[in-house]
Amino acid sequence: MLGCLNHENQKAKQPMKKSIMIAVVAASFLLVGITSSLFAENAGKEVTITGSMVCGKCTLHETKSCQNVVQVMQDGKTVNYYLIHNDTSKGAHEAICGGSSEKVTVTGTVEEKDGKEVLTPSKIEPVKS
Repeated sequence: MLGCLNHENQKAKQPMKKSIMIAVVAASFLLVGITSSLFAENAGKEVTITGSMVCGKCTLHETKSCQNVVQVMQDGKTVNYYLIHNDTSKGAHEAICGGSSEKVTVTGTVEEKDGKEVLTPSKIEPVKS
């Protein structure tokens, strides 16, 4: 008799477990949707960052050809912003090519590509000490 009561209690708990699981899954989808829309809302907006600009090939050994990379400290870790090759970034590259670095402020639009932050610069200014 006691075995039958335990079996009935387990059957009663199963629908409750399913409802909780459905609620958790629904909340997860809602959170992903909200987060995705926030990222999409900020994509393409102009930002300004300040950090150390280095060459992605000569200094970091991460790119096949020379490319400006601005390293910024965010939340206790270094974030690399890979600058798109345009007239603005090309004009600022000579100072850092070969292993040097320069503290700069860069304005432009950021997007994520292949897990990397890619910035299209509209302005690069050296930071005066």
